[in-house]
Amino acid sequence: MVHQRMLALIILAIPIGMGVLGFAWLRESWFDAVDPSVSFPWLKVIFGGAFLLFSLLFMGGFILHRDRKRNLVQPRFRKEDDQMRPQRSR
Repeated sequence: MVHQRMLALIILAIPIGMGVLGFAWLRESWFDAVDPSVSFPWLKVIFGGAFLLFSLLFMGGFILHRDRKRNLVQPRFRKEDDQMRPQRSR
């Protein structure tokens, strides 16, 4: 049980780290754009945005998957086979 939780924590830490790195790259490119001596770093913007977007989508999908398993989502977010199942009372 402990090993599963540790593995899940590591799996979640990778996209979180990518999101932090992507945000840092976007921030650096924003402040580099203010300095006229530095040309605009397009690769930092592209990869920073991609890393940040991937991180947000991964975390959103993880939370949606977890809430679907616990039946805590609204009916429009449930899977097709779960539509007829009654809601769990809190």
